[in-house]
Amino acid sequence: MTTFTTGTDTLTRDALAVLQPGFAGTTAPDWILRRLSEGLASVALFGRNVATAEQVTALTAQLRAERDDLLVAIDEESGDVTRLEVRTGSSFPGNHALGAVDDTGLTRGVARELGRRLAECGVNFNWAPSADVNANPDNPVIGVRSFGGDTALVARHTAAYVEGLQSTGVAACTKHFPGHGDTSVDSHHAIPHIDLDATTLHERELQPFRAAIAAGTRAVMSAHIRVPVLDPDRPATLSRRILTDLLRGELGYEGLIVTDGMEMRAISGTYGLEHGVVLAIAAGADAICVGGGLCDEGTVQSLQDALVGAVRSGELPEERLADAAARVRALADWTAGVRRSPAAAVAPEPGIGLTAARRAVTVTRAAGSAPVTGPVYVATFNPAPNIAVGDETPWGVAAELERLLPGTVTGSFTGPGAGEQALEAAAGRRVVAVVRDEHRHAWMRTAVDTLLAADPSTVVVEMGVPQSPPRGAAHIATYGAARVCGVAGAEAVVAG
Repeated sequence: MTTFTTGTDTLTRDALAVLQPGFAGTTAPDWILRRLSEGLASVALFGRNVATAEQVTALTAQLRAERDDLLVAIDEESGDVTRLEVRTGSSFPGNHALGAVDDTGLTRGVARELGRRLAECGVNFNWAPSADVNANPDNPVIGVRSFGGDTALVARHTAAYVEGLQSTGVAACTKHFPGHGDTSVDSHHAIPHIDLDATTLHERELQPFRAAIAAGTRAVMSAHIRVPVLDPDRPATLSRRILTDLLRGELGYEGLIVTDGMEMRAISGTYGLEHGVVLAIAAGADAICVGGGLCDEGTVQSLQDALVGAVRSGELPEERLADAAARVRALADWTAGVRRSPAAAVAPEPGIGLTAARRAVTVTRAAGSAPVTGPVYVATFNPAPNIAVGDETPWGVAAELERLLPGTVTGSFTGPGAGEQALEAAAGRRVVAVVRDEHRHAWMRTAVDTLLAADPSTVVVEMGVPQSPPRGAAHIATYGAARVCGVAGAEAVVAG
């Protein structure tokens, strides 16, 4: 029988410390509060936990009354992926818009204002930024979450974002290591494969992570992707070659390694949730994100039991689990220290998000096209949302154009026949067609073709990755679908 150098209580507390579970509700359930007293060191907030900023502040205060050094994590990329503003749309443009502007001072400022707002709500760990290079325009899950397709641009903006966010005492979590940009599969559903040669991987995918590490990123998130040139057998989240040998060894990273959501089918559907968690910690991960789907006390108990059991059976070295738990606690100590420092107090910049969104907009006008001066029909073409973005967050320019152009009428369409349906609903009005990643959806291209054939004065607003050639009387690219991108796009429609 194995003899341990620490007691079961320490082992149990370490197993709890590496978990970052979500939970249901806008107040803390009793089981979470109880687990905090037993060693849980982190919790994760999702859109379901957010009603207002004041409510989130009260929630984090309730949690910290049980454990003051708690890590409160959130997936607040801003732009299309927002949790704090899940029901209204984000006050900040996402990475693709910031990359389009290519002003690292602006990116740093946006991240700083975001960090200030998170810290004000009691959130001290943000699963952002995405450092993925958008090498595959057909990527179904990254897209506008990336700063762009140029490696050097992504690297410098990743570093600026990390610096801005962490200046407020909110830990940045650079993701998705070793790079999720060149995939055509969404890891929420299955394991994507990235068949790159070693040179491309090191010169393209890894450079933004090197920049983030140099900028002092406090956390790195692993990707549920298989990269055969690094490890032909296991996805990055479960790969010692990738997390320990490459990230820790070759890149010299010493901070926290957190997994992407372990309930995602790439892991849970292939390895099982409990076994996947054990494999991730053994591979070198320090913190386990779980709960993007609902997480309850039973899930936390089963994961705790799996980790404790793996140590007792010899599958997971006790020292590895203890090291992971220590890294979680060290990050909590850092956030607490910066939070109490006067240097973490930054002046509010409430308008910086809209300023950035306006700067990102590009407009291509056809020769001789008439400006938009009166009410229009706004036809929004809705693709199926990916899980990271979700379907709760409103997007588009319709609401803002209704305000700017009284009498404007709006409609939403999807799938084959959407163009004909929009044309019929427009009933002769001038159309503003709003698309999102037109290049990825044949039905959307056909819909725009139909509208332009019927009326060449149609205006096209692209709120995804602007990969398709500009067309229409005016083509307006916003580089994202955040609320402020919608405002900036609508302003461009009426700018003449």
